Amino acid sequence: MVRGRPGAPHRGTARPTLTSVGTGTPPDAPARPDAADRTRPHAAPQPAPHTGDREVSRLWHVTLSVSGADAPLSDVRRALEQLAHDHPFLLTSRYANDHAEIRYWEEARDLHDAAAVALRLWGEHRSTAGLPPWEIVGLEVIDRDTYHQRIAEGYGPPPAAPVGVHPY
Repeated sequence: MVRGRPGAPHRGTARPTLTSVGTGTPPDAPARPDAADRTRPHAAPQPAPHTGDREVSRLWHVTLSVSGADAPLSDVRRALEQLAHDHPFLLTSRYANDHAEIRYWEEARDLHDAAAVALRLWGEHRSTAGLPPWEIVGLEVIDRDTYHQRIAEGYGPPPAAPVGVHPY
C-alpha cells in the first residue's frame, strides 16, 4: 500500500493512490493484529495517543459490501483474488454472482479517514483488478476494541478465518 496524502497522485502516475495515514510507530513495531490478539478480552476503548503534534494511527476493522448485476462466479473470484494480491491487507472476501463482502484491517488516524479509504477501494481498483461494476451498498468501520468486544460476547462477525477469497 502506498502511504501519502489521501487522493494525492503517486509520483510518476496520473491516477490517485489508495492511501492511509502514517502510523507514527517505529518501523519494527507490528502494524496488524496477530492471531493471539484476536481472542483477547475486551478492554475499554482508548483515545488515539498523541506524539507531540501528531496523532498516532489506530487499527479499524472494515467490512465493505458491494452489489450489482449478475457476473460469472469465476470472474468475480478472479477479480477478488487479484485485489487481494494487489493489496495483501485484505483478510477475507466472500462472494456470490451478484454481491460480495470484503473484510480487512485499515490503519488510520480516525474513523473518517478509515471510511474514506474504504469508500474509494472498490472504485479505484475496479479496472486494475477487473472488479464487476457493482456499487457499494454497505460499510461498517469499527475500532479494534469494539471488534474484540463483539467476538468475546459471541456476536458480530467471527474472526476472518479462513483468510482468502471464498464463495458464500
